[in-house]
Order: sequence, then structure tokens, then C-alpha cells
Amino acid sequence: MATVPRERRVVVLGAGGRDFHDFAMVLRDDPAVRVVAFTAAQIPGIDHRRFPASLAGPRYPDGIPIVPEAELRDLVAREHIDEVVLAYSDLRHVDVMHLASTVMAAGADFRLLGPRATSLRSSRPVVAVCASRTGAGKSPTSRFVCRVLLDAGWRVALVRHPMPYGDLEAMRVQRFASQADIDAADPTIEEREEYETPVAMGVVTWAGVDYAAIFAGAEREADVIVWDGGNNDFPFVAPDLLITVVDPLRAGDELLFHPGETCVRLADVLVVNKADRATADELALVHRNLVAMNPAALVLETASPVTIADGPSLVGVRVLVVEDGPTLTHGGMAYGAGVVAAQQAGAVIVDPRPYAVGRIAEVFAAHPQVQQVLPAVGYGAAELADLEATIRAVPCEVVLAATPIDLARLVDVAVPIRRVSYEIAERVPGSLREVIDSFARLHLPSRG
Repeated sequence: MATVPRERRVVVLGAGGRDFHDFAMVLRDDPAVRVVAFTAAQIPGIDHRRFPASLAGPRYPDGIPIVPEAELRDLVAREHIDEVVLAYSDLRHVDVMHLASTVMAAGADFRLLGPRATSLRSSRPVVAVCASRTGAGKSPTSRFVCRVLLDAGWRVALVRHPMPYGDLEAMRVQRFASQADIDAADPTIEEREEYETPVAMGVVTWAGVDYAAIFAGAEREADVIVWDGGNNDFPFVAPDLLITVVDPLRAGDELLFHPGETCVRLADVLVVNKADRATADELALVHRNLVAMNPAALVLETASPVTIADGPSLVGVRVLVVEDGPTLTHGGMAYGAGVVAAQQAGAVIVDPRPYAVGRIAEVFAAHPQVQQVLPAVGYGAAELADLEATIRAVPCEVVLAATPIDLARLVDVAVPIRRVSYEIAERVPGSLREVIDSFARLHLPSRG
């Protein structure tokens, strides 16, 4: 009598995003695999949950536990794990190997899943926008792509990399066509940062957990889909055009981070953003690295100019700069567009660290490179309250909010909040626009 092979016991290392997608694409329906647990990292409060049975499928009637990544070594030993699959992004290559070494020392295999295994196929043409690092300028580039396509008269759907930090069943498929839709979802600040500006442009934005259903919905109402990646992840869908944004202010990082290097090597077009603020040496290093990694790609440069909403002069005014949170935390940067705007305006930047409370103080402790700005973190009500309390405690005259959200809608503070916005600008006029126009001519039907 033939023996039935034992199921391979698997743990998926994640951060509330690609982990669930890779599970659905590769692991969920494989009878030779039993996923014992997901782990969670990077995002506070997403562990100690359970991936629900309604999403896990009939082979997992009790769902799947989500545990802290700190428990990985004990988990592998205790549950006799055969394989650990890495499924999150913006990790140094050396940290990927530290994870692999931890797993192998505990006796299990370590695996990375690539685009062929994890990419959906869309019935609509797809432009994917990815990045070498968090905070490179990916979302402004996605908006640029959307604007060109909208101006040409096409119906555009923006599909955003997942940020399922809340009720996973309620977040299975999310469609945002208005500010009211966004507010009704009770999103985190990070989610608002990615949804509010495209929706204000008139671009219906999709996100969630079940990307087969998400793309099916987007395809029903759009001529073309723009994939806006998260962190430095590669797309969940096979693109017809892949644009990867690279940050010369972190020159060399395009070689050093996972899976950002993959995105660079996959790209059809490489956009070196913030070229207006980088030095000649930084730009030269980045261009050398890009040519070495992907000599077939078209390489373009863009600037990232900042503007401050109208108001009185800021010369000599004490300002608190609030920056996009993930750029500082996942992206490892010390500052963002807010500091650039404050310096250009002649303002005096107030250090918020002595006034930080609760979770905000913990963020500063965990990210010592952040010194003169306040990261706009707010993954839950308590964290948002700590953000508000910190802002209220800082002795400033104006808050410069360089996060894409309207911060004044979320916090109640005694001083004016001036918004800082940033979009990309072509260094060679028409260069990136022509890439998008050429894509449309090739992949979208003629209306003549």
C-alpha cells in the first residue's frame, strides 16, 4: 500500500500585504502544503490576528494565526516547519540573509516567490509603477501616469498595493471613488496617504486583500489599470509597461535592498527622481548602477519640486515639519519634502523629539536617523491620539504637513496647518509623457 506524502508545513513571513497575496496565488490550494502561520513585521498591531477562514479557503476551516516575527525561530522548531516563505518588502539584502540563516539554523528551508508564480493576468492593459526604496517618488509617478491617461480620455483605475491592517474580511475588496468612501473605511494615515490624492484627481482607487476579485472589479469599469506598488515591492499583476523609480538621495540602495533590486532589473523604464536635489556624484553612481543592472531599460530623470499652500511668509517662523511616515520608517530617510519646503521658505524647524509621547516616542527610538521632523504615523486611534498630542506640545507657530493627506481633518491643534505638496516634473519635457503615450498607442484601442 502506497504511503501518502506528508504535507509540507509552511510559515509565511509577511507584513500584512504580499504575504496574503502569495498565499492565495501559490499556497492556498496546494494539497502538498499546510500553511501553519503567517508572521507579521514592520507595521504595529497587525500580529495576534487570524487570517479568516472565508479568505483562507476550505482547507483552513479555522483560519490561520498571525504571530509576531520575533517568534519565528521558536515557531519553526515547535511546529516542525519544513519551509519558510519570505513575502514582504524593503529589507536590506543582508537582513534577508539573516532571516534565511535563522530559518535554516532551525532546520527549515527558506524560499522566495518570484513574479511568474505570483502575478495575476489582467484583461486590461497595465502600467505598473514600482520603486527601488520606499519614498523614492513612486506614488507621484503613478499620479503622473494617471494624469496623462486621463487627459487622453481613457478610463483609469488605480490598483494599490495592499495595506490590510484592519478587519481582513471587511477589506477583501475596497473601492474608493470619493472622500466619503475613504472615510467610511476608517483607514490608517498610511492608507489615506495613498488613496486621497488619486481619488481627488478623479481616479477610482482599488485595494484590499483578494487581488483576483480586485482586478476583476477594476477591469469592469476601466480601459487601463495603473498598479501603484507599495514599499519597493514588485507587481501583483503582469504589466505591459513597468516603471521603476529610483532615489539618488540614497544612491547605491538600488543594489542593496530586496526586492527593489528585482524591480530595477525588471523595469522597462527607470525614473531617477529627485534629480534636482541630488549631487552630480550621486546621479553618476545611480546611472552607472542602473546601466550595469538593466542596460536595456530607458533611463529618465525627473525633479520633485515642492509647493506650500498659500499663506503668510514663513521667513523666521518656527515650524513643525510633519513628513510622510513610511518614507522615514520603512524607507530609512531622515527627512522628506517638508524639510525641503521649510528650508526654501526660510522657516526655523523645531525639533519635535523632546515633546513626543507614547507611540510617537517609540518611533523616534526605533528610527534614530529621524531628528528634526515628525513622522505622520497613525495605524490606529491610540497612535493618532499620540500624534495629535505630540503636535500640540511642540512650541511652533505653523505646522508644515508634507504628507499627502489633509492632516487638519484628523487632528485638532491650535496652530495653522500649511500643506506641502510634491509632484514629479520631467527634466526633459515630454520624455516620460511620450513613454505613456506610446504605451497607449500600442495597447489601447484606436477610437478613430
